[in-house]
Amino acid sequence: KVVSENITKVLYPNDEQIQGKELRLQQQYFFVACSLQDMLRIMRGQGIPLERFHEKYAVQLNDTHPAVAIPELMRLLVDEQGMDWDPAWAITRKTFAYTNHTLLPEALEQWPVPLFARILPRHLEIIYEINARHLDQVRLCFLGDQARLSRLSLIDEGGERHVRMAHLACVGSHAINGVAALHTELLKADVLADFHVLAPEKFSNKTNGVTPRRWIALSNPRLAGLLDQSIGEGWARDLSRLREIEPHVEDAGFRAEWRYIKRATKEDFAGFLRRRLDIRVDPQSLFDVQVKRIHEYKRQHLNALHIIALYLRLKHNPNLDLTPRTFIFGGKAAPGYHMAKLMIRLLTCVGDMVNKDPAVRDLLKVVYLPNFNVTNGQRVYPAAELSEQISTAGKEASGTGNMKFMMNGAVTIGTMDGANVEIREEAGAENFFLFGLSTEEVAELKKSGYRPADCYHSNPELKAVIDLIRDGYFSRGDRDLFKPLVDNLLTHDPYMLLADFRSYVDAQDQVGLAWRDVEHWSRMALLNIARSGKFSSDRSIQDYSEDIWKVKPVKIDLLGRKEFSGGVGQ
Repeated sequence: KVVSENITKVLYPNDEQIQGKELRLQQQYFFVACSLQDMLRIMRGQGIPLERFHEKYAVQLNDTHPAVAIPELMRLLVDEQGMDWDPAWAITRKTFAYTNHTLLPEALEQWPVPLFARILPRHLEIIYEINARHLDQVRLCFLGDQARLSRLSLIDEGGERHVRMAHLACVGSHAINGVAALHTELLKADVLADFHVLAPEKFSNKTNGVTPRRWIALSNPRLAGLLDQSIGEGWARDLSRLREIEPHVEDAGFRAEWRYIKRATKEDFAGFLRRRLDIRVDPQSLFDVQVKRIHEYKRQHLNALHIIALYLRLKHNPNLDLTPRTFIFGGKAAPGYHMAKLMIRLLTCVGDMVNKDPAVRDLLKVVYLPNFNVTNGQRVYPAAELSEQISTAGKEASGTGNMKFMMNGAVTIGTMDGANVEIREEAGAENFFLFGLSTEEVAELKKSGYRPADCYHSNPELKAVIDLIRDGYFSRGDRDLFKPLVDNLLTHDPYMLLADFRSYVDAQDQVGLAWRDVEHWSRMALLNIARSGKFSSDRSIQDYSEDIWKVKPVKIDLLGRKEFSGGVGQ
């Protein structure tokens, strides 16, 4: 009983140890097996032939975690229902579609064959059979191309053998999509390039979206009220209607009302921080926010370097006329991701020093929001004024926090990465603070031999920042605490922090100047709101429904009577 309960006790356990890996695979199988068997139960109860399974169910694989559903459905159809392989495989491929959510090769899930064989022996046999038939097709398409055959195999034969779950998802699905325009193009050109050459018709883009019901109406009722008052109700069901506020943006009274709303929301959040953390922040300061998963590619530590640079400027010139800022961080790191944990430690240590230094004169405050989750997100997104979307170009698939910030009137500082590209296109380049290398420039710099130490030695401000960390200023004299982080930046810097530092700091200087012009900043913020309609989850789901699932809408009246208009899910 205790062993079985472990499956649902801790989702996504630390997988550094073999026990953690086994539990993860057991969890993935448990959830997909329950779901598929429930689908079959419903079909049997309604007397619908199994041959129509794909007509009644569309299953979207949300990254590779549920990809084991492909061999599981084959097992159910072939082993338990007695169906021949070919019709079972046709049903399976028509049922599944695969959404890729990452451009990081190391994040594409792979399972050691011995572990997989121990946990799911029959599924491994089915995967071998899928692979054999798949590779037969590859041989027909690419005669004699052994290298391509190896790259397309569901089994990685290099060193210890692994099951490639992204490959399984590609082969077992009728559609493959990315979650932002740039992300999809990079999938086709790089991460899944061989599969794109093999079956280009499978690929499409479905840019992510977030629901305005939660991220405006529920979390920001003051803004929702302003929208109701200015353009009428109904915008939350059709977010494209936000464009109707654009004519109001030139109205000084409308801008003043917007500023009143933002100030009141910031005061609410400041009160929450005071009660929750006993930290006092100035609601009249610029709320500069970065909340998201802690990861090196998201570069929270680049943000930290900028904070230290501002801190040093104030230490060297106590009378410096600096735009007051409150830096707010939030996010969690994977259990075994030691560098991410060290990044959190750096942020909190910088905050400890900056917040208690009288030389700062309350011009800088650093807050790390604990337990960042949806509830805390509903507090922080409406209060934010600057949205930090600073990942290395070519690493972020899409992002959705960037969309929540935009809908609530935060202006973005960001790279040309993920959905930032589309956010900038929608908002207008003049309402977005762009910095950093492009995807092509990142690739070119790495190819030519990137030497981060050159950036360190050629930029005195960057050198002073790094030296302050390395000398133990933020770690009570302990020079070893942040040594792994500093050494990684100076000798390797895989996510190009030092290469982008100068551009980032310059863009942040522009932010500080722009924020002081309250009328100009109000226009920027309101135009971001007005032009955020594309990023509604309604649009995203409609794209999936029309292009991948082939589903027609189901109308539901207020009394709960359903009016079906056909399609999947009846």
